[in-house]
Amino acid sequence: MAIALDDELTGIINGALANLTPMVVASVDAQGRPRLTFRGSVQKFSDDQVGFWARNAEGSTMDNIAVNPHVAMMMRNPTTRVVLQLAGRARLAEGAERDRVYDNAPAFERNADKDKKGAGVVVDLYRVEGFLGMGEDGKPRFVRQTRD
Repeated sequence: MAIALDDELTGIINGALANLTPMVVASVDAQGRPRLTFRGSVQKFSDDQVGFWARNAEGSTMDNIAVNPHVAMMMRNPTTRVVLQLAGRARLAEGAERDRVYDNAPAFERNADKDKKGAGVVVDLYRVEGFLGMGEDGKPRFVRQTRD
């Protein structure tokens, strides 16, 4: 199966900050120690990628990605009962790609870094899974996608 961020998944990901459910991003440092950070700027970048803007380009998340590109992300919306987990390989975005990551970020995040001193990150997803709430038929709705 391939990764395909459809309209529903895009809405969940892109609306996470506005819904007060920002993504938690997990990265691991060179010593294998995990680090969790909230990222309000996670947005769909392509059908199988997300991007986020790291306002502190010198921060530990960026250091971690440099030594271990594998990241995991999670968000939970208790109102809609949605739980979404993403995993992939992160990389520093440069040039036009970096500009696009910044431009895709919610206005709140861009306004917190008006001078664009941060870093753009693109994550090539290899797993998308979660619970998408209850269907109209009363049955639970799940998503599980993996990269071919």
